[in-house]
Amino acid sequence: MSHPSIITSWSRREFLQRSAAAAAGAALLPSGVLAASEKRLVILHTNDTHSRMDPFPMDGGRNEGLAGVARRKTLIDRIRAEHRNVLLLDSGDVFQGTPYFNVFKGEVELKAMHAMDYDVATLGNHDFDNGVNGLVDMLHHAPRLQWVCANYDVSASRLEEHVEPHVILERGGIRIGIFGLGIAFDGLVLPDLHEGVSYSDPILAARRQADALRERGCDLVVCLSHLGHRYEREDRPDDVSLAAEAPGIDVILGGHTHTFLDAPVAVERPAAAGVGADRPPALINQVGFAGIRLGRLDFIFDRRGRLTRWYAAHYDVDDRYA
Repeated sequence: MSHPSIITSWSRREFLQRSAAAAAGAALLPSGVLAASEKRLVILHTNDTHSRMDPFPMDGGRNEGLAGVARRKTLIDRIRAEHRNVLLLDSGDVFQGTPYFNVFKGEVELKAMHAMDYDVATLGNHDFDNGVNGLVDMLHHAPRLQWVCANYDVSASRLEEHVEPHVILERGGIRIGIFGLGIAFDGLVLPDLHEGVSYSDPILAARRQADALRERGCDLVVCLSHLGHRYEREDRPDDVSLAAEAPGIDVILGGHTHTFLDAPVAVERPAAAGVGADRPPALINQVGFAGIRLGRLDFIFDRRGRLTRWYAAHYDVDDRYA
């Protein structure tokens, strides 16, 4: 069994009471503990990996010896060997940060994602650093990876054939709707680098996507967000405001701000959310940057496909997985 650094679990009642049990280094609930009628979905996630292919050097820095895609793959393979229903997701900024991107323009990063068999990713601002055409020219290196972004209009660019607002996947009879959100380009991406791609309000896009995915029978709605965790400016969309203003979302897996959350943030939904009075609060999670951590969320559903509880952990990607 792979060993996560932190575990937090909430039942529905404990969710509503805002109480939780946490234990460093504990193992997640073994699959044998589930009732025969229950189903488990495991979501693994990363964000802002920024072309970090190798572990950080042993140079005395705070991240020395951490990360590395070979280690991440070892860890992911172990988890998949333990559980049948696993999704691997990314919240953007795959590119930029090491010479691998400067030399190979994204080929190495996408080949690594293909080797790890990522399912779905959204676009970060740095994924445009080689322009729209430069990005599209690299996508064939990860042919199974699906890209989602609901608030970028890509219809006037070559990305039109590669990016959808959302996808619906099924694992073990559980329907999971996944959509993406990207940050505003202003001040982050030069106009010629996102030519043909335009930004729109992510909150409005999120509401539309969550409603549409629920109407299509999704048991879990997941947003891959590259908006950022939380800002002081109230007029700047972030994951916390997104959870409050788009209550149809069950899970927000964030990026952009490189935030290391030791446990997911639970945001209670308003009574008029229309997603069921007994549905747990929405979850926000983010695992820093550079692949230093791998996030994990286990969702337990009853026989009717109703979410009853979850377990969350993160793994420090270090030499245990060499």
